[in-house]
Amino acid sequence: MGLRTQTGRTGDNATKEKARTRLTPIYLDNAATTPTDPRVVEAMLPYFASRYGNPASRTHAFGWEAEEAVQIAREQVAALIGADAKEIVWTSGATEANNLALKGALAAYGNRGDHLVTTRVEHPAVLDAAARLERSGSRVSYLPVDREGRVSPESVAAAIDDGTVLVSVIHGNNETGVIQDLPAISKVCREKKVLFHTDATQSVGKVELSVEDLGVDYLSMSGHKFYGPKGVGALYIARRRPRLRLVPSLDGGGHEGGFRSGTLNVPGIVGMGKAATLAAEEMPTESERLRDWLSRLETALVTEKVIRNTPLEGRLPTILNLSFPGVDGDALLLGLREVAVSSGSACASASLEPSHVLLALGRTAAEARGALRLSLGRFNVEEDVERAIVMIRAAVEELCRAQQRLRNES
Repeated sequence: MGLRTQTGRTGDNATKEKARTRLTPIYLDNAATTPTDPRVVEAMLPYFASRYGNPASRTHAFGWEAEEAVQIAREQVAALIGADAKEIVWTSGATEANNLALKGALAAYGNRGDHLVTTRVEHPAVLDAAARLERSGSRVSYLPVDREGRVSPESVAAAIDDGTVLVSVIHGNNETGVIQDLPAISKVCREKKVLFHTDATQSVGKVELSVEDLGVDYLSMSGHKFYGPKGVGALYIARRRPRLRLVPSLDGGGHEGGFRSGTLNVPGIVGMGKAATLAAEEMPTESERLRDWLSRLETALVTEKVIRNTPLEGRLPTILNLSFPGVDGDALLLGLREVAVSSGSACASASLEPSHVLLALGRTAAEARGALRLSLGRFNVEEDVERAIVMIRAAVEELCRAQQRLRNES
């Protein structure tokens, strides 16, 4: 990031100004959100004031212009995941997309059954939606994972029964970065004739994705995870014969092919489309650079005592999760005021409970509480990585010394 200069008046002489500089905090929490790319902001700006039409207004040029912008963005987002533009439904974000997929599928295919299969390492947007379905009378199976956080296709197959409607498995985990074997799981779903959804929020724009290769029926994503604006996302709904159905969560107007009513967020949609195009263009070099820096962090921070929660292979190039045994995670975060990192999912950061993802991996509550998630992004520079290494090492060593002093005094 670099240097920020602050100028202020000091001393008795009010006219004397003294410039001082300080290093800005390092942002290593890109899994929570990414900065909106300035090129995305530039693309969005006209649609706030000069191109303000409602795309549902089909009788004049203002509406036609907005509708065209939305269509272009739909094509841009579809191209990023190898889909057709007609398969993209706009939402307010991945949380809404996940809810629409899970609740909408169970409601639409209630004649088939009432069973959802998912995993213990899903994002809260999936787990909480599943819990709501359970309270409404649906059956939900939560599958275990191995020590690296992967669910086996065999366990998915064993969980599917005659009443199973949908299987939902995250693509790239938001806490550990592990990537699931979705093609293998998709094969199971096809053989069992059940629908398949994935929450690909952390993966879209970070790694190459093809919905055909993954074999999914539904895929959720969010613009702010790949340098687009907050408040806009999409649900991919595969065009199958017969057409896949979902009962909408919102009624009123029948927008988005009847799947999602409401006036479209045109500036946000334009921004997400631009972000998708930039991601497609820059992903190869960007991913390689971030992968190298992540390895640098890993090499510098992992010791015999450190627990690696992110696997060495089959992972996103952006996320590294480590547990420092004997170190309290909250205390570690307080000791890293100049480094923006996380102890887990941003959507669950207010919880005092240890990470459900790390517990599912077999970590103890203490190990889960001592975890740190570092996530790199487009606007990080090599200096950020080097400074973070120094600061994290120092903070961990200081906490370990403090713990040792307490043990000596007791």
